[in-house]
Amino acid sequence: MSTVNYPPDDARTASVSYPISALGAFPVEGCREHVARISGVRLDAADFAQLAPVVKYVGVSERFADVLNTFPTPAGHTPAGFRIETRLQPGGLLEADLVRDISYDADGVKRPTTLIFSADSANPYEVAPIAPLLGNLTCNPGIVYDLFINNPAANVDHRFNTREEVMAELGRVLGPGCDISVELNNPFEADFSKLLEEAAEFKELLSEYRVVIKVPHTGPVNAENVGQLLQGGKRLGVRYDQAATADALRGHNLALRLREHGYRINYTLMFEPYQTALALQAKPAFINSFIRHRMKHSAAISGFISAYDATDDPRCLEDLRAYLLANDYLAAGESQRPLLDCRKIGRDILRYRHWGDDFGSDGLDGVRRNLRWLRQTNLPDTRLIICSMEGEYNYPDIDNLLNDPEYADVIDRVVLTAEPAYLARFTSTPQVVSYQRRFMNAAAGA
Repeated sequence: MSTVNYPPDDARTASVSYPISALGAFPVEGCREHVARISGVRLDAADFAQLAPVVKYVGVSERFADVLNTFPTPAGHTPAGFRIETRLQPGGLLEADLVRDISYDADGVKRPTTLIFSADSANPYEVAPIAPLLGNLTCNPGIVYDLFINNPAANVDHRFNTREEVMAELGRVLGPGCDISVELNNPFEADFSKLLEEAAEFKELLSEYRVVIKVPHTGPVNAENVGQLLQGGKRLGVRYDQAATADALRGHNLALRLREHGYRINYTLMFEPYQTALALQAKPAFINSFIRHRMKHSAAISGFISAYDATDDPRCLEDLRAYLLANDYLAAGESQRPLLDCRKIGRDILRYRHWGDDFGSDGLDGVRRNLRWLRQTNLPDTRLIICSMEGEYNYPDIDNLLNDPEYADVIDRVVLTAEPAYLARFTSTPQVVSYQRRFMNAAAGA
C-alpha cells in the first residue's frame, strides 16, 4: 500500500538504491516463494554494481527456511525479530539469511528507536496491551508463581496452572519479534542434564530463536546452604563477599555450559558494576543493571551516616547495622558487628556508588559503568537490560541518561524492562487531560 511521503519500496532518501529483484537473477529451484520475500530488499549503488555482473541465482539459507517454518508469515514478508543478511556464495549464488536480532521489526525494517522496550512480567493479560511495542520479555520464578500463577487477582479463573502453560501463552501473545528470558527453577541442581532438560522444554515451547535462559549470580549460596534461606530466620550464615570460589563462579560456569549447548544467556542478579567484567567472560547475550533496591539502600545508608555525623548518637549506627543485616550486607552471625565497622562499610558503599555526585546521585552510576563496559567488549551482540525500577524519578532519570551524548554509540544495545503498568504511566502528562477536556467539549458542542 502506498502512503503519503513513503513510497511502497520504502526508499526514503535521494540516494540511489536497487531492489534485489533488479539483479535479474533466477530463484534457486524450490526457493521461489522465499526469494519473493526478500526481492524488495535494497542494495546500495556500490553493492549493486559489484553484484550485478556476477549474481546468477538468488536463494535462501537453511536457517531462513527454518525461521519461516517456525513462524508462518504471510507471503512476501519476513517475521519480526530478524535482520536480513545476504552473502555471495560460489557459483554466482546470492544467499539470503535471517539472523536473530530484536532491533528489527517485520520485513527486516529497524524498530522505531534503537532503545528496545521490554516487559518484566509473566501475566499474559497485562502484557497483551503493550505487546506490539516490545522486543523482549523477562521473568523469574517469583514473577511466574507469586505474581501470576498463585495470585487469584492476576490469574483470572485460574486458567493457567503451570509455568509451561504461561510461557506458551506469552509466546503466542508476543509473537516472533520478542526474545523471552526464562529463569531456571533451581540453579543449584547438581545434575546438569536436568538443567538441560528444563532449558529444552522452554526451547520447545518458544523456539530456539526466542528463548533466552536466565542464569543468576549465586554468590555464597550453594546447594548445601540454600535451605537456610527457606526456613527459620531465612538468613544466610555466610556474608555475600565470603563465597567459596566455586560457589561464586557457579553461575559463570553454568552460563558457559548452556551456551556450549546453543542457548543464549541472560546473566541476571547484577546489582554492582564490579560484577560486570567477570560476567562478560561468560559470553552472555544480556547483562543487567538492577537499580531500584540499590538506590533505596544508598539513600537509607546515607541517612543513617548523616544523622550520626550530625549528632554522634550511636543509635544512628545501631540502626545502620540493623539495616545492613536486614539487607544481607552482613551475615546472620554479625548482629554485633562493631558500630564503627558498620559506618566504614556504609561509607565505602556510598563512595563506590558515587552517591551525592553527578555520576551517581540519580542511582544510575551502575548503568553508566555498564554502558562503558559494553563499549569495550568483543561481544557485539551483548545487550544491557536496565531493570527493577519504581517511583516518579527512575524512568525520567534513565530517559535523561540515554539522551546523554556520551552514550550515543551504545544506546542500540540497551533494553529497558519494567512492569507494563510502570511503563504505561509515562505515556501521560497533566496536559493530556487538560487538552482532552477542551477537545471533547468542543466535539460535544459540534
